[in-house]
Amino acid sequence: MENKEQFVKLTAKALLLIFTMLLLLSCKTKEPEPEFLFRTALLVNENHTWYKAFEYFSEIIEERSKGRIQVQVYPSEQLAKEIEAIRLIQAEVIDMTTTGSTLTNWFEVATFCELPFLMQDSIDMQRYIKGPIGKLMETEMIEKSGLRALGHFQRGERHLTSNRPIRHPDDLKGLIIRVPNVPSFVDTWKALGAKPTPMAFSEVFTSLQQGTIEAQENPFAMINNAGFAEVQKYLNLTGHVLSWVYPVVGEKQFQKLPPDLQEIFLQAGRDMQAYEHRLFLENEKSVQEELKSKGMEFIEVDKDAFQKKSEKAIFESLSPEMQEIYHQLKAEKDAA
Repeated sequence: MENKEQFVKLTAKALLLIFTMLLLLSCKTKEPEPEFLFRTALLVNENHTWYKAFEYFSEIIEERSKGRIQVQVYPSEQLAKEIEAIRLIQAEVIDMTTTGSTLTNWFEVATFCELPFLMQDSIDMQRYIKGPIGKLMETEMIEKSGLRALGHFQRGERHLTSNRPIRHPDDLKGLIIRVPNVPSFVDTWKALGAKPTPMAFSEVFTSLQQGTIEAQENPFAMINNAGFAEVQKYLNLTGHVLSWVYPVVGEKQFQKLPPDLQEIFLQAGRDMQAYEHRLFLENEKSVQEELKSKGMEFIEVDKDAFQKKSEKAIFESLSPEMQEIYHQLKAEKDAA
């Protein structure tokens, strides 16, 4: 009887020891919850430089904040399309995204992020971003859309893809082109003779495949990453837009961070911008050859004809206040 009681006691102690060890191990391997979690919705896939830049941002901010901030990145519109993402950020359901001229739905000056035929090169672009127009955009972004810019990502020139070669605006007659939901884009392509159709980016491939639309326009990287070479034969070098987008965070979410984490957040944003720019420059060199290897034929176009035919419509798409800014930007460009 005594031996039996000793055996039971020893067994109980052993079980208690095992249970304690398992508990300690589970506590040790379980990662602590971050104080602040930021969910990011992107329209691009994992191969795009924007996604890679946000992954880098996620790594450095978790390290620099010692785990207090964590950023989760969701590509390919898994969480939301661009306009939906902005509204979800405003509602504090998600926290970050990339956006540019789509912000015209909240404030008109955002149209200059991607106004057709406004900028000729990256020198023009940097002058606008760093000058009064860029400062105005960032201020209005906070005040009117509740978003804070963490920097900017340069986009390559936008070009038109199609299944018939387009060399002159006359070749566009009746062509159904997908465009983003931006008024100046719709007015430009309408003036050029096409039939522009606003559509979410995630719907473009299937619509091209099914023939609902016949063409679309985007930078080389977007054309490649979206697989448009599978459903489009010609890449017409219209170069009609040189633009940028902003990586943004909800202003309400940003203000919830204590001052030390706000500074870490902003510095990580600046470092993300520099990192993405290096990737962008590397990618621009290789992506054109990749598209050619996939069977796309590059077509030279009469750019002057495109610009002249659309210039009046672009100007008239702006409000009187924005027309004044347009004249100012043109004057600065001519002076430079």
